[in-house]
Amino acid sequence: MSFTPFVAVEGPIGVGKTSLSKAISERYQYKYYGEIVEENPFLGKFYENIEEWSFQTEMFFLCHRYKQMEEIERELSLNNPIIADYHIFKNRIFAKQTLNQKHFAKYMDVYDILTEGMPKPNVIIYLNASLDTLLNRITKRGRQIEKDISPRYLERLSADYEAFMEEFEYHHPDIPVLRFNGDNLDFVANSNDLDKIINTLDETLKKGDLVV
Repeated sequence: MSFTPFVAVEGPIGVGKTSLSKAISERYQYKYYGEIVEENPFLGKFYENIEEWSFQTEMFFLCHRYKQMEEIERELSLNNPIIADYHIFKNRIFAKQTLNQKHFAKYMDVYDILTEGMPKPNVIIYLNASLDTLLNRITKRGRQIEKDISPRYLERLSADYEAFMEEFEYHHPDIPVLRFNGDNLDFVANSNDLDKIINTLDETLKKGDLVV
């Protein structure tokens, strides 16, 4: 029995999620879903003052990603393969770091209601990289809204991602997590590095009886 692929690419800010997701979409002809970033009206203020603007920022992302997950659910019901450059579970990683205890508890009440029964990826590609690599790539892409990102914030975020992914793998042994280090791979500039990732994904999809 074959299943419709739902592949999510995850990792900290600047690691290359969108570039890789679009390359996979083009290679496999999967429908691509990208997260809204610059459209968040609170994000610039958030990077200037995290404590003041974190709740508004996280709630905007949660509501928007929930609506996209509804669209993904409909596409999967029509047997349309999906590649996304995030999964809604990332909201927990960011919210836990930025919200105070009171706001986080309220946020998780909403999160649990909205995500109940939502589809989980068949495969997760997890990209990580050193702080220097992330900062260099953020600078290179030149998003005005990211100019005030604190290196300390980014470093903590990377550590939180690693802890979350380890926990995820423990609780979801049925969902393959393909790990790639962005310090060693440049899949944007080097086609061989991209082929390495694509080949690993291809083998995983076939092993899981997913329609490539």
